[in-house]
Amino acid sequence: MSHLRLQDVLAVLEQTFPLDSAQSWDRVGLVTGDPEQPVRRIHAAVDPTLAVIEEAREAGADLLVTHHPLLLRGVHSVATTSAKGAAVTSLVVGDVALYVAHTNADVAEPGVNTALATACGLTTSEPLSVEEGRPMGRVGDLDEPVTLADFASGLAAALPSAPAGVRVSGPPDAQVRRVALLGGAGDGLLDAAAAAGADVYVTSDLRHHPVLEAREEATSRGGTPFVVDAGHWATESLWLHEMLERLVGSLAAAGHDVMGLDTHVSTICTDPWTFTVGARPLQGDPQ
Repeated sequence: MSHLRLQDVLAVLEQTFPLDSAQSWDRVGLVTGDPEQPVRRIHAAVDPTLAVIEEAREAGADLLVTHHPLLLRGVHSVATTSAKGAAVTSLVVGDVALYVAHTNADVAEPGVNTALATACGLTTSEPLSVEEGRPMGRVGDLDEPVTLADFASGLAAALPSAPAGVRVSGPPDAQVRRVALLGGAGDGLLDAAAAAGADVYVTSDLRHHPVLEAREEATSRGGTPFVVDAGHWATESLWLHEMLERLVGSLAAAGHDVMGLDTHVSTICTDPWTFTVGARPLQGDPQ
């Protein structure tokens, strides 16, 4: 058995989520850290926020793996006078390596979208679309049709609780079976969901006009696909547990001693919304 170093973990992460499978605009891979540093505890989160980094430091993490990049766009200073600078400084001072697997984790199988597919009740699925030669999203059929209300309720139960909950566009009693999905922001694939014959499309960050136009167009196709906005953080957080389990298994299979390796998924909800008021309940629901 060999002593586990960061470069050993990086080798498995980059084999599982190849850097060249990320979209061209993305920024993935190692952000901070020394490949030679030891790794005894790995922390995972959707976002590398200051609170998450502090949580990782307090937990004694040597490595923080996040889905979203810390430095997606160019920065010219990492002074602590900015949030980005404070985050980089906190990572370096705390000796915490940061690794990002973003769109390369979205397209992986298993990955972010296959985890969401499972939460949606799909046992099998296929890519919804292809962008830059890579599969995007998933689409598949439920074993049995369910009402839109029951589908949304089941999805909400499978996702971690978030302040905004799950928003639905469509009649509660409509029958749905074919499900399209994309974790994270996905109004760009509304047309793809329709072309795939989906009864319902699950994604997040849906804007007013694209959804309104898509639902207007759907009236000529029997009203489908209906649309579910399940929240950006919630739809992408399911992958974290699976990723860590697979990472530890792959490290062990490669001959590394993982007996002392500890892993943890952040308990911090990094959804930027904190509460909602005045939401109209589903018609017929008890108050």
